[in-house]
Amino acid sequence: MSESAAVFLVDDDELFLAAQARTLRAARLQVWTFSSGGDLLSHVSPQSLGCVVTDLSLSDMTGLELQRELANRGVTLPVIFLTAYGTICASVCAMRAGAADFLEKRNAHRDLLDAIRDAVDRDATAHDERVKVDDLRRKFASLTPREREVVQQVLDGRLNKQIAATLGITTRTVKLHRTSIRAKVGIRSAVQLATLARDARLFDSGPSPSFPKGQ
Repeated sequence: MSESAAVFLVDDDELFLAAQARTLRAARLQVWTFSSGGDLLSHVSPQSLGCVVTDLSLSDMTGLELQRELANRGVTLPVIFLTAYGTICASVCAMRAGAADFLEKRNAHRDLLDAIRDAVDRDATAHDERVKVDDLRRKFASLTPREREVVQQVLDGRLNKQIAATLGITTRTVKLHRTSIRAKVGIRSAVQLATLARDARLFDSGPSPSFPKGQ
């Protein structure tokens, strides 16, 4: 579990909130407590790491509404629901919306600790993937418009002479562009270029990538 990851605990029952926070801190978890969904929303961001543990029924909104609002704001923290009166309908809605787990308060202790550790580990993995993708996108964004055109031609399987004819430039200029692309993106072959373009999620539909805005 990452040292910077936290459990964002939300419940409008102050006694339960305090007791649950003590239990989780005793398990060496970093815990932040909130008495309402709005309070949580004012303290988290897309950069937050860890998971949210929330009651299904809050004073200002439902847990499902909180889950939707987190998603709307780009906060990808896994959400674990606790409830004293869980229903099949609510649990199905929560899980369909991407909830990490749905537990009843009265039986939640051991299951909750397991669910939190699993959710935080999955969030850390997802965060690492986002960092990797963002880094690749920055590299591709550093390409000039002409270099992006060359990349698209390379990914379409065209040879240097074909690229030169299509773009109206010399073969030597194509080679210079390819050398610059290799240096900026950090690749050695067309196969590796295609792999990185795919990992950076630059493809719309079909083989040609959709590049982020850059210079």
